[in-house]
Amino acid sequence: MTPLRKDAARNWDRIITVARELVDEGTPLQLNDVARRAGLGVGTVYRHFPTTEALLETVATPCLETLAGHGDEALRHDDPWHAFSDFLTRLVEAQVSDPALVKVAATAHDTLPRTTELKQQLIATGTELLVRARTAGVVRPDLADGDLVPLMCGIAYASYVHSDTPADRLPTARRYLDTLLRGLRT
Repeated sequence: MTPLRKDAARNWDRIITVARELVDEGTPLQLNDVARRAGLGVGTVYRHFPTTEALLETVATPCLETLAGHGDEALRHDDPWHAFSDFLTRLVEAQVSDPALVKVAATAHDTLPRTTELKQQLIATGTELLVRARTAGVVRPDLADGDLVPLMCGIAYASYVHSDTPADRLPTARRYLDTLLRGLRT
């Protein structure tokens, strides 16, 4: 990819910053609103991000990359249970902490190839960690590979529904995950 000119790079950074603010506020992401709030022309925003989905995925990419890094660390860990449970903890914490991630994870079709790559990497890592834990006999043998994503999404969703304030979400999610992990451990 060709490096951006300095002014284009500043505009790109400004667009991302404003989009992150809007997502964190819970405001629906609209490219026209981003342009207005960033003090840029709509054409400038559209040149960088042709769709709202592309912008949202770009906002979520740092979180996805961080999770992929945690996954790599987990795969190097010697203790299969610790690696598995730590990875799931990081996933749930990210889901309840980053509203961009929640939206991007919930979509069936990605706009950016990098998003697809990272999501596939996270699923593959989770599956490999589960297989390792199952092989080591530290997790229930009836837990299927395909069960992980719905379980993690369920915990994140439940923490949103059953938390009185945004500050309650993370402790609630951790409590739900802890309960699930105790049920999965042999």
